[in-house]
Amino acid sequence: MTMSTVALFFFPALMAFAASSDLLTMRISNRLVLLLAGGFFAVALAINMPMQDLAMHVLCSLAVLAVAFTFFAMGWVGGGDAKLAAATTLWLGFGLTLPYLVYSALFGGLLTIVILALRRLPLFPMLARFRWLERLHDNKSGVPYGIAMAAAGVMVYSNTAIFAQLSV
Repeated sequence: MTMSTVALFFFPALMAFAASSDLLTMRISNRLVLLLAGGFFAVALAINMPMQDLAMHVLCSLAVLAVAFTFFAMGWVGGGDAKLAAATTLWLGFGLTLPYLVYSALFGGLLTIVILALRRLPLFPMLARFRWLERLHDNKSGVPYGIAMAAAGVMVYSNTAIFAQLSV
């Protein structure tokens, strides 16, 4: 496997891990977010991303972080979701952030509707032995929105300059 192949699949692999982590634990770790951010800088340097483009990606990520943490402070999103959004948009930049946010909202809305509908049904005793399913079924529990954010990030990723350079 070449280094460019590893770099190409780095982002989607970490997004899949973020989704599964949020599903199973209702948490997105700081280490994962730092790995996403550090991976972006490593890949950006490896593909010789122009410094102006790199700066714009960082500025975009900081803007999303500021808005997302405002939403966190208001209790609208989790802290892990806020950090994941910022780390994801670091990879996407300004041009793809709006599509990412729209897809995240659409996928998140659908995910929320499905989870709320399933919570109205009794949890089969055979499934109740899985702690993560029990937590997911609990009405007092939140929705693992990181799943929607990860799916949206992977969906938009193929339109990035990083993907275009690495996939040739």
